[in-house]
Amino acid sequence: MRLVRHPVLCNYYVTYRCNASCSFCDIWERPSPYVTPEQVKQNLEQLRKLGVRVIDFTGGEPLLHRQIDELLRLAKSIGFITTLTTNGLLYPKWAQRLRGLVDMLHFSLDSPHKEEHDTSRGVACYDFVVESIKVAKSLGERPDILFTVMESNVHQIGEVYDKFSRPNGLVLILNPIFNYNQVATGGGLSAQSLQALKRWGRKPGVYLNEGFVGLRQDGGNKVEDPVCLAGSTTVVISPENKLVLPCYHLGLQEFPIEGALYALYRSEAVQELIAQEGRLPQCQGCTINCYMQPSFAVKVNKYFWQALPSTLKYNLMKGTWKGLFRQKAL
Repeated sequence: MRLVRHPVLCNYYVTYRCNASCSFCDIWERPSPYVTPEQVKQNLEQLRKLGVRVIDFTGGEPLLHRQIDELLRLAKSIGFITTLTTNGLLYPKWAQRLRGLVDMLHFSLDSPHKEEHDTSRGVACYDFVVESIKVAKSLGERPDILFTVMESNVHQIGEVYDKFSRPNGLVLILNPIFNYNQVATGGGLSAQSLQALKRWGRKPGVYLNEGFVGLRQDGGNKVEDPVCLAGSTTVVISPENKLVLPCYHLGLQEFPIEGALYALYRSEAVQELIAQEGRLPQCQGCTINCYMQPSFAVKVNKYFWQALPSTLKYNLMKGTWKGLFRQKAL
């Protein structure tokens, strides 16, 4: 049963440029412009008309955009929920200007050890993550720790939890790694690692969408009976101001927006592509988290029920985090 038939999320790539070179990502290799505030204003107004509720300003590294605070403020003024993920390198410089503008702020961390994290990211950013946490807390912000889980670091979840998440009162988000295109990310987490993820996901202060685990255990998206609803749940906009379909990671077609996003999205050509969501050959076995999460939320199936408790838990934690640990101590 489909609960919502309009897009709910926009992955808005403000630039593909990045000041890191992560081993599990190839976005940083792409040349890229920056979106303009004028384009963003036009698109946000039409995204609202389409029914989108959440804007994820992403990249690349979104804090490389010199007007990112202006873009976030604009989105908030229109009534969107805003999200942003950063490697932390630039956050201390931006923190004051970003205060109160990001509803879900994520700091990426891949290891509790400086050398390992910096190697994974291809740049020395561990110390900046540590500093970013301190700065954010001093401003009354409550960022999340986004831990990308790989076979090589699944054993470090407990250390990240004890060293970063628990003492700072921050939610630890477990983000299972995934493969896409020719990027060798090591997305094939073992059955043992998936079970470890599930155990950690049930601890206080930890968020794991259990639908992600269930989908991996089932072998990913099946083109004959697709789970992925990327095209109809998520609008992807590129730095070149183009609508990307069926998703960024496949990027089979890009349509110039030219100030007419609403009409473009509802056009026959776009709707034909959306109708193929999850059914293309490249979609077989897909487990890409950023498209599965909204897919799980809008259609009642086994993954909807697997994801629902963790979604409710995240909302609860963001409101009553300290109480969770206090209850456990008692």
